[in-house]
Amino acid sequence: MRKLAKDLGIDLRTVLPTGPNGVITREDVHAAAATAAEAVVEPAAAPVAPQAAAPVAEQPALPATTAAGDVRVPVKGVRKATAQAMVASAFTAPHVTEFVQVDVTRTMKLVRKLKESGELGAGVRVSPLLLVAKALLTAIKRHPEINASWDEGAQEIVIRGAVNLGIAAATPRGLIVPNIKDAGSKTLSQLAVSLGELVETARQGKTSPADMSGGSVTITNVGVFGVDTGTPILNPGEAAILAFGAVRELPWVHKGKVVPRQVTTLALSFDHRLVDGELGSKVLADVAAILEFPKRLITWG
Repeated sequence: MRKLAKDLGIDLRTVLPTGPNGVITREDVHAAAATAAEAVVEPAAAPVAPQAAAPVAEQPALPATTAAGDVRVPVKGVRKATAQAMVASAFTAPHVTEFVQVDVTRTMKLVRKLKESGELGAGVRVSPLLLVAKALLTAIKRHPEINASWDEGAQEIVIRGAVNLGIAAATPRGLIVPNIKDAGSKTLSQLAVSLGELVETARQGKTSPADMSGGSVTITNVGVFGVDTGTPILNPGEAAILAFGAVRELPWVHKGKVVPRQVTTLALSFDHRLVDGELGSKVLADVAAILEFPKRLITWG
């Protein structure tokens, strides 16, 4: 732990412990690193002259060009913290990724219905990602063992009581993963509001360190970039991450006939120390089944 803190430039005396009996975990150190990175990118909201703030915002946008035409971009702030966290995750947790193609025609119809009806509330944004999130939360409720983390110090698996659902967001400052606290207890309407607030806050660059700490499971929506799927790397300290691919109209066997249907590919990466193949497969299959028949399996309010 001391080596990790040293590598990330973190003083252990400033880290808030969340482990059993006040033990500092790897996640605590990474959270402290993210906090430090935010402090660099987003100075405290005190009155500052625009002339003084401009160099801080503009500095990353000034890459150096070499004589050979190579462009060298300084890695700092959120991007640096993210890179360090991803390397730590990739070389600490043994990743396994599984894939499944899903007919989401009914899910897309339900998204349109909820948009048109305003059933979830005035001004509430409804998207396919919302139903994917609800489907994952429903699957986790049925298989709570996947909502877990690895305690290296105690050599224990910690099954978490609440699901803090992370949503990977690409921002001008780099990739961040804010999370919705206790997302599993929310109705679909409440989840929609929380998701909308999370996305808007991230776009405005106002995500706080607290919003990015304590995540337990993450969704990355690669489909918005036209990508079918991927093998996502786990967010440090989490057991699973679900990639939601692009929804495409494809030929599909439906009721014995080949017809055009809206299809997506889901990819679930998980930490094989915490999640075996059976559990990972059950969770992924459950999410797929819910998205194929969303009205029957999702309750909203």
